Amino acid sequence: MLGFNEPEFLSQLASTVALRHPIEELADRLVDEGFDNLLLVGAGGTYAQMWPYEQLARRISTLPVRAVVAAELAVAGDATLGERSVAVFTSVSGTTEDSLRAVEFCKSKGARTVGFTGYADSPIARSVDVALVSEPKAWPFDPQMLLLMGRLFARRGEFEGYEKLADELADIPRVLLDVARQADAPAAAFAEAHKDTDYHFLVGGGNLWGFTYLYSMCILEEMQWLRTTRVHSAEFFHGSLELLEKDTSVIVFQGEDETRALTDRAEAFAKRVSHDVTVFDTRDYALEGISPRFRGLLAPLVLDTVMGRVSKHLERVRDHSLDLRRYYRVMDY
Repeated sequence: MLGFNEPEFLSQLASTVALRHPIEELADRLVDEGFDNLLLVGAGGTYAQMWPYEQLARRISTLPVRAVVAAELAVAGDATLGERSVAVFTSVSGTTEDSLRAVEFCKSKGARTVGFTGYADSPIARSVDVALVSEPKAWPFDPQMLLLMGRLFARRGEFEGYEKLADELADIPRVLLDVARQADAPAAAFAEAHKDTDYHFLVGGGNLWGFTYLYSMCILEEMQWLRTTRVHSAEFFHGSLELLEKDTSVIVFQGEDETRALTDRAEAFAKRVSHDVTVFDTRDYALEGISPRFRGLLAPLVLDTVMGRVSKHLERVRDHSLDLRRYYRVMDY
């Protein structure tokens, strides 16, 4: 497959699920010692990647859980942040300045801090109270977050089946390799059809809203310099739909949670207006070995893999490297 290093893909994912036991030990310690609220702190893509777990908490738990923008937290604060708070950070490089400042802010308020990263000697890994390190460049952080949140909620009596979920996650490298292989041909076709498209309208909901935001801003805008609109499927009919025209490229991210019907509704309307609607649906992938009741939880992981193939093919057909930046970490700001 184009731009795909299979051994690295498998090894990086394996390193994330290999953190199961340290993550469980951490979760158990937090529950046993007691805490009042949980802040999931990120910047850009790592902020958006926290949204599924805030949403999961709203659905199944009474624990106050909130996804927080790192830079805003450091300057505006949070009235709930204190000695009985836990703040969780993710950073691939461990060098994200906004997140590093937020770590220091949380520690100044007495909160316990946890960091997931790929570099044990990075500034964030050295700054947090507990650093859980995967292989360098391992992405996304969903396996670690599923394990952490699942264990916390299980210990609180709010999530049944955690042990089975964790056992099944051990095989996620193979599961997602199968996804990547199946997705490659459709990804290539999409890229070829859209090599000259300079604007995309993205729709997603439920635990895929964070990924919708992430793919729009961090991939199409940051890495491909394309213009986008992104809208939650539940909010689709409250403004952004007016931008649709018959040739608008609409990308729909469809998962398997309770909000699926909302995305179906937005998709149906988009197809009435535009002749260029592409649906990326997790139901199209077998996910052999994953129980039906857990499929919805894995939607962000699945579509991250699918759209990773799209990104590589867009890079090729547009002759625009995914590593090319004009401003981000190039200019001072």
